[in-house]
Amino acid sequence: MDRSIHLVVVQFKPRKGDYVTNLARLAGVFSQIDSLDPRPDVAVFAETALTGYFVEGGVRDVALTAGAFARDLQAQYTSAVTTPRTLDVCIGFYEVWNNAFYNSALYVTLGGDQPVIRHVHRKLFLPTYGMFDEERFVDRGFEVRAFDTEWGRAAMLICEDAWHSLTGTVAALDGATVVFIVSASPARGLWPREEEGSVPANLKRWERLARDIAEEHGVFVALVNLVGTEGGKTFSGGSIICGPQGDIRARAPLWDETIMTISLDPHDLTRARSDAPLLTDLQTMMPHLMRTVDRIQAGERLVLSYDDEPSEGGPLTPASRNTAVSSEESAKASTRSKKTSRAPAIARSARVAKSGAGTDASRNGAEPIAVMRVSESRSGPPPLDIDPELTAGWLVSFLREEFERRGFEKAVLGLSGGVDSAVTAYLTAEALGKENVIAMRMPYRTSNPDSLAHAQLVIDALGIQSRLIDISPAVDGYLASEPDADPARRGNVMARERMIVLFDQSAKFHGLPVGTGNKTERLLGYFTWHADDSPPINPLGDLFKTQVWQLAKFLGVPDVIVSKPASADLIEGQTDEGDFGISYAEADAILNWLLSGYNPASLVARGFDADKVELVRKRLAGTHWKRKLPTVALLSSTGIGESYLRPVDY
Repeated sequence: MDRSIHLVVVQFKPRKGDYVTNLARLAGVFSQIDSLDPRPDVAVFAETALTGYFVEGGVRDVALTAGAFARDLQAQYTSAVTTPRTLDVCIGFYEVWNNAFYNSALYVTLGGDQPVIRHVHRKLFLPTYGMFDEERFVDRGFEVRAFDTEWGRAAMLICEDAWHSLTGTVAALDGATVVFIVSASPARGLWPREEEGSVPANLKRWERLARDIAEEHGVFVALVNLVGTEGGKTFSGGSIICGPQGDIRARAPLWDETIMTISLDPHDLTRARSDAPLLTDLQTMMPHLMRTVDRIQAGERLVLSYDDEPSEGGPLTPASRNTAVSSEESAKASTRSKKTSRAPAIARSARVAKSGAGTDASRNGAEPIAVMRVSESRSGPPPLDIDPELTAGWLVSFLREEFERRGFEKAVLGLSGGVDSAVTAYLTAEALGKENVIAMRMPYRTSNPDSLAHAQLVIDALGIQSRLIDISPAVDGYLASEPDADPARRGNVMARERMIVLFDQSAKFHGLPVGTGNKTERLLGYFTWHADDSPPINPLGDLFKTQVWQLAKFLGVPDVIVSKPASADLIEGQTDEGDFGISYAEADAILNWLLSGYNPASLVARGFDADKVELVRKRLAGTHWKRKLPTVALLSSTGIGESYLRPVDY
C-alpha cells in the first residue's frame, strides 16, 4: 500500500488587497491540482496568499473569520472539482477572531459536505524592524501546536516564527512529521554567492533555516514563499521541500507562479531518526531543560559545584528549586570552593608537568607547536559587488509586475545618453517588449551633442520607439523673464521641463513614466526635487551608481556610454563627480558603510579619508527632505500616511 504523502506547493501571485478576485482564481488552481497524478493529499500556499502582505491599515478590510474563509475555499473547490475526493489546504490569511486581527494560517479539508478545519495557527513573532511594522496592525498568537490530518501529524509556522529555532522544536515534540512554513518575505541581497547559487541572499538564509529544522528533528519541511511585488518589494518564490536529513527534495523557480508537486515517503522519517536520534534525546532531556528555563525566567543564580563538594541529591537527581541562594551566599560558596580546590589542583598540575602527560609522542615534546595567526575579523556592510544575472531578472520581474498591476502596457522614459537611462531602457524592453517602450530624447540647445548620439545607440540596439523634443523654446520662454537666474536655477528649470514633457507624452501614448535615478544620486540629493524623482516607478533607485555600471556591462550597454564620465548635462562641462568633489566609487563605499549602521569615526578608523567621510555624511544628512513627501500639518486622528494607512499600491 502506498503510504506516501502527495504534496503540492502553490506559488501564487495575489492582486494586493483584492480578496474576491484572488479567491476566484483558486477554482482554476484547484482544477489543475485535481488533474495531477498522483493526486495530491495537501496543497500549501504562502502567507497572506489571497490578499498580499503589506496591506497595513487595510487589514481590517480583508480580514475574515477562519470559518468564513473555509467556506469560501470550499465553494471554489466544489465548483472546480467534480470528483468526490477531498483535498487538504494549508494557506495564510488575515483573520478576525475574538475582536482582534491576526496574521494566521488555516489548515482545512475541502470536498466533503462541509469544510473541516483541522487547525488555525496565529503568527507569534511579528517583525517591527527594517521595512516591517506588522505588530501595529495585528495581534500576536502565543502557541505552536501540531495537529492530526488524514495522512499524519503536522504543524504550521508563519514567516518569522521559523527564525526562532524553538518553534520547530515545539512542533516536533508535539508529534509533527511535516512542518509547513508559509512566508511572505521580500527578497533582499543581490551580491554574488557562487557557492550557493544565483538567488537573493535572504532566500539562502531561509533555506538554511528550513534545512536545520528538518535535520535536527527528523521532519519534512515545506517552505512556501509568496511571489509578486508590493510597493517595490519583490517576493521571490523559490519555495523548497526539505527531507528529514536536511536535504533539499525540490525547489520552485524564482519570481514566477508555479505549481510544484512531490511525493514524500514517511519511511524516510524512520531512517533519519534512527541515524540521528536527536529528537529522542531531546524528549529525554526536555523535563530537565524546562526546569532550567523556569529558573532562568525566575532570575535564579547558578550555584557552581565541583570537585566532590557536598550537594543535595546525586548525579541523577536534579537540584531542588529550594536550593536557590542569594548573590552574596553564591559568592561566598564560590570563594570556599576555590580555597578547598586550589591545593589539589596545583598538585595535579605539578604531576602532569613532571610526567609529560598530554604531549605528542611523535614529536618527542621537543618541537614547539605551530602557531596559526588569523588577521583581525571585523564585520562590515554587504558587498557592493552584485550578481548581475540575478539583479537583471529581479528588476525585469519588478517591471512586469508593476505594469500589469497598474494596468499599463507601454513605458515612456527619458533617454539622456547616460548609463542610468540606458540600463533602464534595456530592462524595460526586456520586461515589456521593444514595441512597448517609447524613449524620449529632450535636449536643450547647450546639451552635449554626444548625449543625443549615445541615446540613439541605445534606440538602435534595442529597436525601441523614440521621439526627439527640443525643450529649448519652453525653457528659454520662461527664463526670458528671469535674466538673473544662476546656472543651478536654469538647470532645475530644464529638469522640470523634461518631466512636463515626459508626463504629457505618457498621457499621449497611454504609457507609464519610468524613472531612471540611482541610489547614490538619491542619497546625496543630486537630483531636482519633483523632477528626476517624479515618475511613479523606478527600477534603479536601490542600486548604487557603481552597481548600475556592473549591471550595464552585463546587459551589453555600449561601452562608450558605460565608460564616459557621468553628467547631468544641465550645465556645459558639468560632471557628477566634479560637483561632488569625490568619485562615485569612494562615495558608494562610504554610503554603504553609513547606511549599514557604522558611524563616521568607525569608518575613519578603518582607513577612510576623514574629509571625504564628512563630505558624504553632510550631503546625506542635509538632503533627507528631498526624499520625503511634503510635510502636512497633522490635525486629526486620521492623518493620511500617519493614521489612515493604505499603501500606495493598494
